[in-house]
Amino acid sequence: MTTPLPTYPVKSAKGVHLTLNDGRTLIDGMSSWWAAVHGYRNPVLDAAMKEQIEESMSHVMFGGLTHRPAVELAARLLQIVNNDYTVAATTTSDEKSKEILLEDFDLEKMQHEYQLTKVFLCDSGSISVEVAMKMAIQYWFTLQHSKKTKFISLRNGYHGDTFGAMSVCDPVNGMHSMFAGSLANQFFVPSPTGPRPSDAVETLKEMESMLQRHHEEVAAVIMEPIVQGAGGMKFYHPIVLKKMRELCDEYNVLLIFDEIATGFGRTGTLFGGWQGDESFKPWSSLDADDGSSNHTMENNEKSDVNDAIVYPDILCLGKALTGGYMTLGATLTSDKLAHGISDTGGVFMHGPTFMANPLACSVALASINLLMQSPWEKRVRKVEKELIEYLSPLAELDSVVREVRVLGAIGVCEMHSGLDRDGMARVQRQLVEEGVWLRPFGKLMYTMPPFNCEDLEEEHVKKIGEAMYKVASTL
Repeated sequence: MTTPLPTYPVKSAKGVHLTLNDGRTLIDGMSSWWAAVHGYRNPVLDAAMKEQIEESMSHVMFGGLTHRPAVELAARLLQIVNNDYTVAATTTSDEKSKEILLEDFDLEKMQHEYQLTKVFLCDSGSISVEVAMKMAIQYWFTLQHSKKTKFISLRNGYHGDTFGAMSVCDPVNGMHSMFAGSLANQFFVPSPTGPRPSDAVETLKEMESMLQRHHEEVAAVIMEPIVQGAGGMKFYHPIVLKKMRELCDEYNVLLIFDEIATGFGRTGTLFGGWQGDESFKPWSSLDADDGSSNHTMENNEKSDVNDAIVYPDILCLGKALTGGYMTLGATLTSDKLAHGISDTGGVFMHGPTFMANPLACSVALASINLLMQSPWEKRVRKVEKELIEYLSPLAELDSVVREVRVLGAIGVCEMHSGLDRDGMARVQRQLVEEGVWLRPFGKLMYTMPPFNCEDLEEEHVKKIGEAMYKVASTL
């Protein structure tokens, strides 16, 4: 870029704070785009990376070779995505944790009882989507359904910036319209208009109609569960996930969940696809105004998450997978797809140079173990409560603010009008002057603080809310 927006050089980061080169300290309200859920310079994650690089290796190819961090990470991922993480939540001694502990994993159970049984470790979240799309197409090709190459996605969806991923992002309201002539043409249905079941009626109606007409050419439906991230930070009801699962089964189409942003606790359940009627309690200033808000937090812990889980055929993970330390993605799938691709001698046609990088795998394993051993659910609910308290005053600015909404550790202020380039630079500067780091875009000022960081206090969330209010009041 010849005229980029202003940038702010960072000297260091620790806990929930970023220290700029000029000495100013900012509260990080972005978790480095959802990823740094434990904050910065976490001693457990630092130690995992240091141990890996000093005692083993930073990288080795993952073709014909394997290594402990990848094997143990894959097994741990299978445990948690199948809601079987009793062992994962058990603290091991320092000495034992250095060993490859396959005896800790019930491999027989994994093979015969888990819904998702295979893990492909790749470079990033966007690549995990590319892998998922190729996996779906190759599955149908191997089963002699070579016409099933299309995908159905939701409007306002966002799945990454690589070419396959861009093709399933919203081609009208997204950020990739200039590439439309170069991308594969996919199918799109309207996204839900809000978080109530009634807000999804048109979406489900259009999806069923689309599948009736095009199921013979559709490989998979791809969607971000519960929260559409970069497409507008929109929340929708989990009934959509259940109905999508039923429709995909009925019309012989695969279902892909893109949990790159929603995975690892951000929404209040470990994964967005685990949300149900009991756990899904988004708060909105629009509901608060008419007295109809259904937000409750006290009884959520008692709900049985197993009753709510919707399992996709393919699951994409990234961002918080490594706690924000390194780039890594994972694409998980079932025995059905693995056998469909491989039983006739085929191999999955994707092999990144840095797939299953040992350094990234070691810190990802440490991050997952740290999350599962921590009171992360209570921490998310605490942050959620604080976000409601300190962001809700923004709704008073009704000439500027359309809606304030909160779900888990996600707080969103949606304005009536979007920010132009100069407006974004001005807002960014004002937030920095208030000691807060946020990255507004379009009509949104939003925050997703590092909810599992022990250093995160109520005063930090309060300061974020106050900064947002002060800045919004100048618009």
